[in-house]
Amino acid sequence: MSEEAIPANPLGGRTLVVDRVDRHCYPTPSAALKDVGESDQVYVRPGIYEDKLVVAQRPVRLVGAGRDKVQIFCRRGGPLYLQEVPEGWITGITFRYVGSDQHSALNILNSACIITQCRAMEGILSGVVLYGPECRVAFTDNEVCRNRESGIFVFAGAQPRVADNRCVENHHFGIAVRDPGSRPELVRNQCEENMLSGILLFQHAEGLLVDNVCRNNQHWGIVMTPDSHPNPAPSALPTMNRLEPNLMGAYSISDQPLAQIGR
Repeated sequence: MSEEAIPANPLGGRTLVVDRVDRHCYPTPSAALKDVGESDQVYVRPGIYEDKLVVAQRPVRLVGAGRDKVQIFCRRGGPLYLQEVPEGWITGITFRYVGSDQHSALNILNSACIITQCRAMEGILSGVVLYGPECRVAFTDNEVCRNRESGIFVFAGAQPRVADNRCVENHHFGIAVRDPGSRPELVRNQCEENMLSGILLFQHAEGLLVDNVCRNNQHWGIVMTPDSHPNPAPSALPTMNRLEPNLMGAYSISDQPLAQIGR
């Protein structure tokens, strides 16, 4: 790839280049992240990288050549873990968990960066977990597919913006929200062909649900417990979202939304 194809750094700092075959570049994204300065970013050229990225209490600026061109996978834990990341961006990468223990592809705790145009797949737990009362991440325009539980799981008081994502072919729900104080904005997401419902709100969860498309799921478009608080109210959800067709209907209020998976 020519130097001209390397994306500009909007902060004016260096761009550290990752290329698994070019010995003049960093061999893995994690190696480059160890050397970044305050205004630097990391660019990952096309390839498949076995790596585990852990970023804590500092900004992250990570740009891949495209989620169909760059894959980061890990066998021993999820490939991406963010803790208390105050700002930054991650874009253009597929994150894939290929182990057998209970891990997610993306694990995001109390962070406030932007994650966009990525893919999260094959987590044994949910593909993406967004949690903690300081979690304000903007998770937009991503694909979350073929995870063994739900696609995106928001819990423990998180308040992220979750918009314009495709959550498809997950074993449980496309998006699930749990716990008092958890209050995501769920806008224009497509939750399709999931093995339970498109969206689940339970255990006192809240959330704005507008312009989502939940169709061709094996249960309902949206399911919620009586103690959850969607905005708009349940009766208005079919008007503000597209919730047909689904095998069991548009939405349901249930005391036991997880009964069929033994929980």
